[in-house]
Amino acid sequence: MRISSAPKHVYTVSELTSELKTLLEEKYPFIWIFGEISNFRKPASGHFYFTLKDEKAQISAVMFRGQQLGLKFLPQNGMEITGLGRVSLYESRGTYQVILEHVEPRGIGALQKAFEQLKSRLSDEGLFDPNHKKSIAFLPSTIALITSPTGAVIHDMLNIVSRRFDNIHIKIFPVKVQGDGAVEQIVEAIENVNKEMNIDVAILARGGGSLEDLEAFNSEKVARAIFASQVPIVSAIGHETDYTIADFVADLRAPTPSAAAELVIPLKKELKDRCKQLVRILAVKMLGTIENRRLRFHQTQARLVHPKKRIQDHLLRMDDLFFRMVRIVEKNLEQYRERLSWKTEKLWSNNPAKSVEKLGISAEQLKYKLRLSFKIYLDNKRSCFEKLASGLAGMNPSAILARGYSITRVLPEKFIVRDADSVSLDQQLEIILEKGSLTCRVEGKQYHE
Repeated sequence: MRISSAPKHVYTVSELTSELKTLLEEKYPFIWIFGEISNFRKPASGHFYFTLKDEKAQISAVMFRGQQLGLKFLPQNGMEITGLGRVSLYESRGTYQVILEHVEPRGIGALQKAFEQLKSRLSDEGLFDPNHKKSIAFLPSTIALITSPTGAVIHDMLNIVSRRFDNIHIKIFPVKVQGDGAVEQIVEAIENVNKEMNIDVAILARGGGSLEDLEAFNSEKVARAIFASQVPIVSAIGHETDYTIADFVADLRAPTPSAAAELVIPLKKELKDRCKQLVRILAVKMLGTIENRRLRFHQTQARLVHPKKRIQDHLLRMDDLFFRMVRIVEKNLEQYRERLSWKTEKLWSNNPAKSVEKLGISAEQLKYKLRLSFKIYLDNKRSCFEKLASGLAGMNPSAILARGYSITRVLPEKFIVRDADSVSLDQQLEIILEKGSLTCRVEGKQYHE
């Protein structure tokens, strides 16, 4: 390639990067871009850094903290979004990126996505747990209404309250139910309800509307304020098919504001009729009980005896028992006296001295017989012993050796020789005599028929 000799302009890296950045920002001031989020990061600065990608390419994206104020959901890895932003170039690294001003999830609105995310998170924390629900008083003395003071809801609820229980005490806490400042006013109203000492239940109410209209009741601040409330809170928001985060956290959900008033406040006429019915039942039961007690009293009175007469009867019975006891004791003493006399006579007739004398004679006779029997027994045993000793002495090997016999054993095994074939010539033998032993060698062998 031929290089021209004309003057040439040499760019520095900074100059080239700056011009490219200007070209990109002028060419693409604001664009809509669609892609899937990956490598999502949120450092301490609060900015969002992530990558937008599709099947063939990817691009870096950033959303600064200031642009997140209107964001209704939290971006996550794998989420497909559509964003509005401008293309720029990060000069320090020489990479281009999209600086997003607005994003929304694909296929579902931002508010609905935020609703689902918050609902899942609060459910995991246990804010919807039935064990945390507080019971509603059967007949509250004071009811707090947290709602808009200008809407039709408050008029409908007041009409229903006055129709069901005309003299119940109502306290109204006016709040905005949508728009800017609605969340803060609702939270403040719930806190003020808990500061009151005589409120038994609070109704959080508003009419139906879109998801945007009900945004205040889907906020985390309102949900946590309801959960922290010591006063039971009934949620009556929207129509029967509308569900908000406040409905899940509240102690009781009513399908409509009118239904909330009917759930919290019983019909005064029904209570009066029930009280009259209970009074009649109580009167009948009391009269029956009194009559039963009166009858039992008369029956008991008829069985009662005058105390003086009972004392006299007991005195007579005590005297009779005393005389009977004296007679029994005297009779027992007489019997013991007779038995003692009989035992004494029997004891003297069986004097031990006589028995001892007789037993002494018998003992001498037995002693003589025992000595005689023992002498005979010893003589017999001595005779048997002498016979056995004589037989044993005849069988004693020493006696046999004394008659001139000997015992021959092979050395060194020391087994007894009984046959000439069991030894060999020049084999060493041991001959045991009556007195001592001999050691010799075999010089010849002879056999006897």
